[in-house]
Amino acid sequence: MTIDIKICGLKTEEALAAALDGGASHIGFIFFEKSPRHVEPDRAGRLRTAADGRAKAVAVTVNADDAALDAIVGAVRPDILQLHGGESPERVAAVKARHGLPVMKAFAIREAADLEKIAPYRGVADRFLFDAKPPKGSELPGGNGVSFDWRLLAALDDNVDYMLSGGLNAANIGAALKAVSPRGIDISSGVESAPGIKDPELIRDFFGAVRAAHENDTALV
Repeated sequence: MTIDIKICGLKTEEALAAALDGGASHIGFIFFEKSPRHVEPDRAGRLRTAADGRAKAVAVTVNADDAALDAIVGAVRPDILQLHGGESPERVAAVKARHGLPVMKAFAIREAADLEKIAPYRGVADRFLFDAKPPKGSELPGGNGVSFDWRLLAALDDNVDYMLSGGLNAANIGAALKAVSPRGIDISSGVESAPGIKDPELIRDFFGAVRAAHENDTALV
């Protein structure tokens, strides 16, 4: 496959194996205690070793301070830091400088105006992740299983590198990839049997759906 695929919120060896065997380019570990996908750094560090040479490890945090990031980076040795909170461009730059790692900055999207918020981060963040805005009352900035109008992203410049996230699953990934052409896709709740519980079979189904979408697209060229 020519598109990056990130399976996020991994906590078990079985789910990690399914992600790696399916061809994940990125595996994500979430460090946010309010999330059902939260994992302790030491645990994530042990899981991460299985991905060495196979996929890039992404550490996902939400407005984490320097001490928390230091502990995560020390235990996990991530390839990428994903900042999924309200981090400013200055904070993104500081995190990059402190850890010497690329940063992916997440943004919540509901309408076209939301995309304007990326402007001050261009040239600072190495990649963007576009997720749906959380439903009212949710304490989670991502992993809520809701999507947004993907067609909004068609207005972006071709040189904006982003991962598409939010409510993706095996049933709708074909439509999503037909609507827009992201360089990467990110999925978490769409491959779960319950919040925080990854289902290896659903992970396999998702990879199959992505392959089918890619093959259909190639056939039309």
